[in-house]
Amino acid sequence: MVRLTAAVSSPSLRPIRAAQQEFPSKAEVLSCLPEELLRHDPLKSWGSLALSLGLSLFAYGLGTLIPLSWAFLPLWLVYGMVTGTVAMGCWVLAHECGHNAFHPNRRVEGVVGFVLHSLLLVPYYCWARSHAVHHAYCNELERGQTHVPPRATSRSGQFTQALRRKLGRRLSGWVSLFNHVVLGWPLYLLMGVTGGEAYGRPVSHFRMPAQGVPLQRPLFPTAFRRWMVRSNVGLLVVLAGLVLAAIQFSPLRVLAVYGLPYLVVNGWLVVYTWLQHTDVEIPHYDSQHWTWVKGALQTVDRPYGPLINLLHHGIGSTHVCHHVNSAIPHYNAWRGTALLRQRYPELVRFDPTPIHRALWRVATRCSAVRQSPVDGAFYF
Repeated sequence: MVRLTAAVSSPSLRPIRAAQQEFPSKAEVLSCLPEELLRHDPLKSWGSLALSLGLSLFAYGLGTLIPLSWAFLPLWLVYGMVTGTVAMGCWVLAHECGHNAFHPNRRVEGVVGFVLHSLLLVPYYCWARSHAVHHAYCNELERGQTHVPPRATSRSGQFTQALRRKLGRRLSGWVSLFNHVVLGWPLYLLMGVTGGEAYGRPVSHFRMPAQGVPLQRPLFPTAFRRWMVRSNVGLLVVLAGLVLAAIQFSPLRVLAVYGLPYLVVNGWLVVYTWLQHTDVEIPHYDSQHWTWVKGALQTVDRPYGPLINLLHHGIGSTHVCHHVNSAIPHYNAWRGTALLRQRYPELVRFDPTPIHRALWRVATRCSAVRQSPVDGAFYF
C-alpha cells in the first residue's frame, strides 16, 4: 500500500479509507483559511509574471541562435526541456488568472491570462470553464473533468484492462506514459478524453455541440458561445504568427524553437494534473457518494523541490489548498497548506515519493476503478 501521509504527521501513518473518515463540512474546511490569504499583493503577482515571462523570452531568444543541424540535436533537446520547463510558469500564472487569483482587477487579469494561454495554444476561456467544472466536481466519475478514470465495468475500462494484461505491466506502463504525457492534453482539448461520464464524447474545447445532439450535461452551454469564439480568435492569431514566422525563417526553425518547448509544457501540465488526482489509494466517487469536501481532499501534494516550485509557483506542492479555495494567490497558498495540514493532519494528503517513482507507479497500476463494498468509493 502506498503511503499518502500528512507532512506534519508520522511517516508511518497510512491513508484511512473513506468509510473510516469523518469529513468536515465545507464551511469548516474553508474556515481554516483566513480571509487575508485572498488578498492580492501586486508586487508579488507582477514579480512572478516578470520572472516567468522574462526567463521564457530569454530562453526562446536563445533558441533562435542554435544552428539547425543534426550535430546540435543534443543541444536542441536540452533547449526544449529547459525552455518548456521555464514557460510552464507562464501557464501556471494564466491558470491563476482563470481563478481570479492573480489581480483584483478582473479586466487586467483577463488580459494577462488570455495572452499567456493563447501564446501557449490554450483556449483560455474554454479551458477556464472546463477547469472550473473540474474544481466543482473533483474526483466525481460522472460530472468531473480531467483524469476521470473509467469504471472497470465500462467498455473503455474493459479495453484498458485487457490491453494491460496483453502487454504486461512494464510495456503497458510505457504506453500509458506516452498516451498521457504526449497525447493526453491535445486529446482532452479536442475530444474531452478523461472527462466525466455525463458529458459524452467527443467534447471539443473549440466548437459548440451540434444542434439537436442530445447531451445529458453540456460542458459548454449555449450562452458560452461568444467566449469560445474569443478563445479561438486568440489561438488563430498565434497560429497565424507561427505561419508567418515559418515563411520568414523556415518551418523547421519554428518547429524547433516553438514546438519542442510546447511539447514539454504540455508534458509538465499532464504530470502535474495526473499525479494530483491519481494514485492507487485515491478514491473516486459516483454522484451518490460524492461530496465537495471529499473530492477536494482527495488531491495530493507532492515534493517537486525548491527550483521547480519557484519556476512553477508551487502548483504541485500546494494543490490541496488550491482545491479548497482556488482564489488564493500562489504566494499565499504555502501558508494555507500549512494551516490545512495542521487542522486536518489525517485528511490533507502528501506523498513524499520521488516524482519519477510516483509517475511510474501511477502509469503501471492505475487504469480502471472498481467500487468498494465497504465505503462505496471507487479504487484502482
